[in-house]
Amino acid sequence: MARIAGVELPVGKRIEVALTYIYGIGNSVSKKILEQTGVNPDTRVKNLTEGEIASLRNVIEREYRVEGDLRRDVSLNIKRLIDIKCYRGTRHLRSLPVRGQRTKTNARTRKGRKKTVGALKAKPKEAVKKEEK
Repeated sequence: MARIAGVELPVGKRIEVALTYIYGIGNSVSKKILEQTGVNPDTRVKNLTEGEIASLRNVIEREYRVEGDLRRDVSLNIKRLIDIKCYRGTRHLRSLPVRGQRTKTNARTRKGRKKTVGALKAKPKEAVKKEEK
């Protein structure tokens, strides 16, 4: 079991893919880290030596902002945008798309489930006539 940056890496996966389970590390950054440490990208996580895990951990801690620190920075950036009431901040506040996407249709991921707004269904004419009598 390899634990890097507070994340348990999946044992059966290649280390190149397993590093992407860490928030803030994608495919290209994963490849750069493996080049720096000299670890073979095809190695499975369960076959890593303690030395390789330690070198990966050192490079990630030293050169990259990941997991908690990165999440905190992102949330503080969003909070700053909301506080200064810029356009992007108000979009975040209202849970609407921030980057110029259309909202008349689509945008369901950001807006959530559809909330139907409209008039109530009209009663049948026969029911209305009975109520009048």
